[in-house]
Amino acid sequence: MPDIPDGQSVEMKGSAAQPYVLRNVGGVYSCSCPAWRNQSIAIEKRTCKHLKKYRGEAAELARVGSAAPPKRAADADSEEDATQAKGPPLLLAQTWTNDVDLAGWWMSEKLDGVRAFWDGKRLLSRLGNVLHAPDWFVEGLPDTPLDGELWLGRKSFQRTVSIVRRQDKSDHWKEISYQIFDAPAQEGSFEERMEFLRDALGGNRARHLQLHAHERCQDAEHLRRELARIEAMGGEGLMLRQPGSKYEIGRSTTLLKVKTFHDAEATVVDHQAGSGRHKGRLGALVVQLADGTQFSVGTGFSDSLRENPPPVGSTITFRYQELSDRGVPRFPSFVRARASPASRSAALPAAPPAATLKGARQMADTASSSAGATRRFEFVEGKSAKFWEISTTDSAVTVRFGRIGTNGQTQTKSFADAAAAQRHADKLIEEKTGKGYVEK
Repeated sequence: MPDIPDGQSVEMKGSAAQPYVLRNVGGVYSCSCPAWRNQSIAIEKRTCKHLKKYRGEAAELARVGSAAPPKRAADADSEEDATQAKGPPLLLAQTWTNDVDLAGWWMSEKLDGVRAFWDGKRLLSRLGNVLHAPDWFVEGLPDTPLDGELWLGRKSFQRTVSIVRRQDKSDHWKEISYQIFDAPAQEGSFEERMEFLRDALGGNRARHLQLHAHERCQDAEHLRRELARIEAMGGEGLMLRQPGSKYEIGRSTTLLKVKTFHDAEATVVDHQAGSGRHKGRLGALVVQLADGTQFSVGTGFSDSLRENPPPVGSTITFRYQELSDRGVPRFPSFVRARASPASRSAALPAAPPAATLKGARQMADTASSSAGATRRFEFVEGKSAKFWEISTTDSAVTVRFGRIGTNGQTQTKSFADAAAAQRHADKLIEEKTGKGYVEK
């Protein structure tokens, strides 16, 4: 069977419109397919049907051993949190949703490396696996726990993993630095722990042992400028740490990750059938950008949209994190649909059936949320009968919820501007309809 030379990649046709990319980086094989990406095991243990087909079943079995089967993408967060039970006691970040004023928080670059916990004797991964660093690499580290990231540089994640997952303590570790950003076992505030780290590591520490740089966030404009600067250099985003905060185990709102998600438009060119609980309805939209790039959008849909998806020829707005090296949006998620007159006349019959018109009207109603208007959703199943209402006014989002027939509870959140409020409202509506709430 053929193999992929170290540092090279090959393409293989799969179920998607574009071929999948198979890579070998330092003996760590990867595939761009969702089945490989969504597994919750160490990346050097992942495999998929495309790698097995290309390299052969025997070669892949010899490489990964008895790896666990892939986990569904929907299980990723719960799997990630579950690692706390068997891995080191780490502080995990929440995602910033523009609902907290970050002025005065400590701001640092979010590193795209390998999280590494120093227990005083060994470096451990998030899963609790020993990272076999050379003796010279850990020499000079204190006998107290440290939290940090093994980092090679921006856009070098796979190269970093291929080095630190090996067990031969190779000279490749000379490319890696240990960016230290906390001291979990120390009492006191974040500022006091950083002062402890400066004293513990001393001024004569080796060049590869570095205190990760932090600066105070002045205001929202400062945050936007720094985020744009980091992302322009190929960085992941920012981490914000609440001043005076303790080191907490598990997910905490005292540590927030901030990334830019971009909105763009694409034309629907095909529908992919769903499987599992989505069998018999939409699984994903195949869409095309203006430059001809095609890819699939499989998340962000309500149940009603999966039943009546945007038609071929219509235009959708999707949200994504960044572009891959091939110009394909990463982590695309459906936001809303709109059908331009030109595309509808080209894609639909001159006299569409009533069902098609009804579906188009439903999508238009779902996609629009007029400022100030209150939208009501209900969930009735068995003994459960609940309502949920939402309205946006200027830069605020108000929700009211409870059992049908009661006044319920009311909550209001304020945002920096009307656009941020509308994005938050759209996200909440998507979550509710995904849970089975039906708009009235």
